[in-house]
Amino acid sequence: MRFASRYPTLFLRAYVHVKTATDPAYEAVFEVLRDSSESVLDLGCGIGALALYLRERGCSVPISGIDQDRRKVEIARAAVDGDQELCFAAGDVRAVGDFAPTVILLDVLHYLTDAEQAALLSQLAARATTVIIRDGLRDGTWRYRATFAQESLARAAGWLRVERLNFPPRESIEAPFRGTFDLDVRPMFGRMPFNNYLFVFRRSSSGTTKA
Repeated sequence: MRFASRYPTLFLRAYVHVKTATDPAYEAVFEVLRDSSESVLDLGCGIGALALYLRERGCSVPISGIDQDRRKVEIARAAVDGDQELCFAAGDVRAVGDFAPTVILLDVLHYLTDAEQAALLSQLAARATTVIIRDGLRDGTWRYRATFAQESLARAAGWLRVERLNFPPRESIEAPFRGTFDLDVRPMFGRMPFNNYLFVFRRSSSGTTKA
């Protein structure tokens, strides 16, 4: 992707290029948002790669991002290149004041406690119209063990500045949305060994949930 050249170091440029080329969640999120006119909030936005990817693919809606890592937020801001509707801020995803109609959480929930996960998901179920979640599931498989090991290494190396790893089971992600959202869930393994799944919740006009 051309926007990778906006990042300041060779490492970051290579990371963004490889990440957007190999992580199937980027294409999957774009397909969900392709025809949407809703503004987007990216919780745990990191260095802003998803927002810039969506822009390059033609998504023109306002996109804001929040991440607790200030150094990553500053990198994201520097890569915006004058786009006034791409906004990034340092903050705690557990204390968001305002939610956009569409909210994205890629690899966020497993950094929160059980109670924090439940509280955030309940807020999203009450206030958002579309919620896109990608996370590794705690299900005891070899993919789960590989995911936990990779995240532990990234945490030890300092790339992830997080307090814990607490991967959720599928049930805890789906429960707050039942009855008012339509659900699409699919594996998001790509060519990687990680136990990632994509959940797309859309508020249902009928008040029923499809699984």
